[in-house]
Amino acid sequence: MNREVTDISVLIQAARAGDSSAVDRLFPLVYDELRQQARRNLGGMNRHGTMNTTAIVHEAYLKMADQSRPDWNNRAHFFAVAAKAMRHVYLDYAKRKTRLKRGAGARHVSIEDVAVPDPNAVFDATHADLVLELDAALQKLEGQSARLARVVECRFFGGMTVEDTATALDISPATVKRDWTIARALLFKDLRPPV
Repeated sequence: MNREVTDISVLIQAARAGDSSAVDRLFPLVYDELRQQARRNLGGMNRHGTMNTTAIVHEAYLKMADQSRPDWNNRAHFFAVAAKAMRHVYLDYAKRKTRLKRGAGARHVSIEDVAVPDPNAVFDATHADLVLELDAALQKLEGQSARLARVVECRFFGGMTVEDTATALDISPATVKRDWTIARALLFKDLRPPV
């Protein structure tokens, strides 16, 4: 295990024990990886908006750090919680953008259209509809299976590997692969344009 992973694990345990300074020391160690997650999630989105990877990471971090005793179990669980926080940042931003547009119709797209990587992209109003539509589909999926929704959060919003997702959710890698396939199929069905 490399030194940085060990440091992250030690700081997570210290935060769980109530050491508030541990969360502040943790942030620089995970910052680059969180930015990579955010960059992947913003892929394919237009460059005319104000939500960029730095803003997403900072807002997600503020959501996560606003706890007296975080309950992160380990590194993988920390990144799963970060994925959920980033999902909420995207959703909050999308809601603000669509409120500004006052009633514009949502486009129907597949999850693949939302996830096209573009490392220089920033979030804009045009794509706010996509995030809201994806969130609605994800909420519907969560009503059918909370575990499938958590797998999507980890894999799509968190950019986590199958192994890290399995660790974070305390399931096997084979279950993650199976759930990911099922979840994508269900989301695709909900996100495809009506015929």
